[in-house]
Amino acid sequence: MASAAACARRGGSAASGFGLDSHRLRVFQISLGRGGMTLRLRDLIKQVRQCKTAAEERNVVAKEGAALRQAFKEQDGTYRHRNVAKLMYIHMLGYPTHFGQMETLKLIASNGYPDKRVGYLGLMILLDERQEVLMLVTNSLKNDLNSRNQYTVGLALCALGNICSAEMARDLGPEVERLLVSPNPYLRKKAALCASRVLRKCPEMLDSFLEKAPRLLDDRSHSVLLAGATLMLDICAQEPAAAGYYRSHVPVLCRILRSLIMAGFAPDYDVGGINDPFLQVSLLRLLRVLGHGNAEASDAMSDVLAQVATNTDSARNPGNAILYECVQTIMAVESIGGLRVLAVNILGRFLANKDNNIRYVALNTLSRVVGVDAAAVQRHRATIVECVKDADISIRRRALELVYALVSEGNIRTLAQELLDYLRLCDPEFKPDLANKVCQLVQRYAPDKRWYIDSLLQVLVQAGAYVRDDACRALLLVVVNAAQLHGYAVRAAYRALSAGLDSAQPSLLLVATWCLGEYGELLVGPGSAQLLEGETPLQVGQADVVGMLEAVLQLPNATVPVREYALTALAKLVPRLPASSERAKQLVAAYRHSSQVEVQTRSVEYSRLFAYPAIEPQVLEHIPPVEETAYDATLEPSEAAAAAGAAAASSASAAADLAALLGLDAGMAAAAPPQPAAAGKPAFGAAAPSGVDALADLLAGGDLLGGPAAAQPAPAPYSAAAAAAALAPAAAADPLADLFGPPAPVAAPAAASQGATITAFAKGPLTVTFQLAKQPGSPSHTNIVATYSNSGGAALEAFTLQAAVPKAMQLRLEPATATAVPAYSSGGVSQRLHVTNSLHGQKALVMRLRISYSLAGQQVLEQAEVTTFPPGY
Repeated sequence: MASAAACARRGGSAASGFGLDSHRLRVFQISLGRGGMTLRLRDLIKQVRQCKTAAEERNVVAKEGAALRQAFKEQDGTYRHRNVAKLMYIHMLGYPTHFGQMETLKLIASNGYPDKRVGYLGLMILLDERQEVLMLVTNSLKNDLNSRNQYTVGLALCALGNICSAEMARDLGPEVERLLVSPNPYLRKKAALCASRVLRKCPEMLDSFLEKAPRLLDDRSHSVLLAGATLMLDICAQEPAAAGYYRSHVPVLCRILRSLIMAGFAPDYDVGGINDPFLQVSLLRLLRVLGHGNAEASDAMSDVLAQVATNTDSARNPGNAILYECVQTIMAVESIGGLRVLAVNILGRFLANKDNNIRYVALNTLSRVVGVDAAAVQRHRATIVECVKDADISIRRRALELVYALVSEGNIRTLAQELLDYLRLCDPEFKPDLANKVCQLVQRYAPDKRWYIDSLLQVLVQAGAYVRDDACRALLLVVVNAAQLHGYAVRAAYRALSAGLDSAQPSLLLVATWCLGEYGELLVGPGSAQLLEGETPLQVGQADVVGMLEAVLQLPNATVPVREYALTALAKLVPRLPASSERAKQLVAAYRHSSQVEVQTRSVEYSRLFAYPAIEPQVLEHIPPVEETAYDATLEPSEAAAAAGAAAASSASAAADLAALLGLDAGMAAAAPPQPAAAGKPAFGAAAPSGVDALADLLAGGDLLGGPAAAQPAPAPYSAAAAAAALAPAAAADPLADLFGPPAPVAAPAAASQGATITAFAKGPLTVTFQLAKQPGSPSHTNIVATYSNSGGAALEAFTLQAAVPKAMQLRLEPATATAVPAYSSGGVSQRLHVTNSLHGQKALVMRLRISYSLAGQQVLEQAEVTTFPPGY
């Protein structure tokens, strides 16, 4: 070997002595590690894997890159396929390989199939549709598409489908169209798959493939059938009107699907005991598209869907995949009720599966189905509730969302109790959402006021730290208006405090203290309220009531608002509990030197009030019943004030961000997206909106005897300044704000006049409709109810609508009723908008919208301008 190498170095004469020509000498040099090619692909991979540092890897790649450049420069085609293969490996490592792109074109232009295979592979890996070099391969592709070798044609079709540009698609589209009707099933399959990709790059060619795609359904080859169904699906996705053209082929699709179900064992297509599950799934998806919104097509496929649902084995994953697609199809088409019940029962079986993925899919699908057939889903309520206790956090979340959707007036007692039991045991990260959801459901579906009070008190006991203020205000509003339950409510609050005072959360302390201050006398003495049916007797003395408030004041975790409520409660009990009045006065006076300004102010003012026993009972009388409609009307302006006050920083920041996003810097004012709020009002009492409201300060003591209230740097929700403002004549219309005077009569607001309905936005599956209404006597104010409809087969997740109006107008958005728009829904989700036009009659209303949602995992962002508001708005 040494002598041979020496002779090789001496030149051509030595080579002639060995009897070697120049070509064989080149091969001999390469085999000895000469001529720039030092490594085979396998050796290069081995060396890279043995590198212990990135620097070593870079060194190996740099050396091999230099060797590749030298080999490419020498224009030697003997090992070109090996060089390109190594070039692809280097490219996959993340190193630049632009210097070898032309070598792939040379391999494609060669005559041998092995070289073409490596060349086309390199073309798809090293280049993309944006490379100018790709223009040079168009002629080679056209030649290979006309080759007699089916595998060469298959390579060209595969490469064309993967990296073609719009220009290449137009140039080579006729060749693909010709191959769709080739007598060779292998080429028909490849051509159909390539056509799907070509249509994505060049949608205007759709007419060329529209009529040829259904011909593939007459083929006996499963691969051609699968490719044909895929092509028809892509055509329907590009042009929804094509579904009408293809509906005449529904019987053919049903025949193919039925033959797959009824056929015996076929080893070529069997997967887990299921006959070609890939083709079955594709056919079901195509049937779903063709049957949507068409009763005739849906009737034609109902029998075969029932056969698929009943004859498919769910013991293995392929069968579960087919059953899942069958359920999706049944729920999407215009199927009869019995077929939908069958689909829901399949999902119920999925819930009993041990595989967490299958259970998650079932819960996710049932969440969409519940809006279509809630009665069928209700049959599996027990299984769904069991999933709430699952160890998998994702399953628990999905199960909770489904339970929320299942709640109705008929089952609220059962499901609310299940949720309350789970609230006691669930993980801390679940408690905020669960507690507020339970509050929303109780407010919306409570069968009576007593059950409403009991349920919300349970939530406050178990998760009071996570309950929002509006839920507490709604509870107090219900108690105020339920005169027959005043005694029951105060006894329930007293029991809740007695059972766990040390661990009580501020929200429970606020509600219970408020009840004790308003109706504490009903706990004791001859004036105590009568026990209701099933209620446990409670023996409480006057000293016990005052002692409970004293214990609340001394709690280490008592917040400033809790102490304010407790002082006001003690002041209110002074004229009602004469036996303990002196003790109550002492407790109030003890805070005259408190370091907390508001607490000190209340202590001083109440102590001064006690010196006037003639007016004390009138000042500290019970809060009168509140008209909920009028209460909401009086709070509406305060919400706008709150948006610029208590939440000024966050709202201004959000509005500024929205204005920037919408490009509204010139003369437009954006409304920040609203925070999620408790859904709905109680069935019998309204939940107060957020913002500055009177119920938040029911026990606030303002400047009772004319003295100035203590000034504070900034307004707070429980400030004496707010209470003093509530006593001003301008606010006297709110009976809850005027705590220390007789209630002023409140006129119920006139019903809003119904106005026009306009389509504000319509694109893709989403349609946004505005229903306009004017409040009589307030022409500048417009109430808008936006309803969202989804005509697509997939839900619009994480849906948000943001809006902006000119700066001469003011806009307030309420939270939407849901964060997802279900599939095939019409007006199922709504959102209220309130617009005040200060230039009403001079400047027409105009609005700009920014809509975002997630569709099939893809984020969609749309913007639109609404200029079609009728005159007068």
